[in-house]
Amino acid sequence: MKARYSQVAEGTIGSNSSASDLSLISAYFELTKPRVTFLVVLTAAAGFYLASNGDFNYILFIHTLLGTALLAGGTAGLNQYMERDLDARMPRTANRPLPSGRLDPSEGLAFAMTLVFVGTVYLLWKTNPLTVLLGWMTSAVYLLMYTPLKTRTEHCTFIGAFPGAWPPLMGWAAASGTLNLDALRLFGILFTWQFPHFHAISWIYREDYRRGGFLMLPLARNGEKRTIRQIVAYSFGLLLISFLPVWTGLNGYLYLIGAVILGIGLVRPTLRVAWNPSREAARQLLRANVGYLPLLLLLMVIDKVT
Repeated sequence: MKARYSQVAEGTIGSNSSASDLSLISAYFELTKPRVTFLVVLTAAAGFYLASNGDFNYILFIHTLLGTALLAGGTAGLNQYMERDLDARMPRTANRPLPSGRLDPSEGLAFAMTLVFVGTVYLLWKTNPLTVLLGWMTSAVYLLMYTPLKTRTEHCTFIGAFPGAWPPLMGWAAASGTLNLDALRLFGILFTWQFPHFHAISWIYREDYRRGGFLMLPLARNGEKRTIRQIVAYSFGLLLISFLPVWTGLNGYLYLIGAVILGIGLVRPTLRVAWNPSREAARQLLRANVGYLPLLLLLMVIDKVT
């Protein structure tokens, strides 16, 4: 950052100024963890639609997603600020904006806090207090509990699964102003989905996590066996929980058929990990897991439309 400012003072930026500006914009964008933020917005969108019950408010929908994106992006930025020194130790995260020096920590902190503030005010203005409360709970638990616990206990994933499963409740609350059992079943799907997802990641990058000082489950005592057991248990649990929307009447048989097919697609790499644990098997599970959730949510929405 100092180099950038000295170039301006000396008048040496010249034709490189546009490239420098684009690089700076890219760094701020990366600070929001766009893929994670997109998943948060996607799950909030599904919750909003499923709660609408045929009375879909497009304007409120857009406001909800915009406010959720601002709050999620700011929370991701604060997380990177808090973990910048640890990220610098790990090859997979060393090139993030803060550990790489592309952004000064004070600038990253100010930007992230601004996003959280604007997102909170925007949601309060355009939605309702329940949505804001859920958003703040998501940010608070993620930053004040999950983030510090990652270096203290392998049980951090369980704590982190709660804020990871609350965004669809934000969408539900924004659309209906309340929560019900169907919303909680949607929460259950998101909560359970995260365990095979994060355990696959921690298995693949366990040496990186060791360098960073993160105490993930594969690094704990008997961690590899415990990780495999949890992957299998939560994957099969997810398959069962995914059928609940049919039992309660939220979705119908079109969704049920799709959920069975998607479940089989998830169980196969799960069993492969159990029978032959390896980085490649974990990668296959991660790919299946990443595709499973958006397709399942899309099925829920399509089933409601039809």
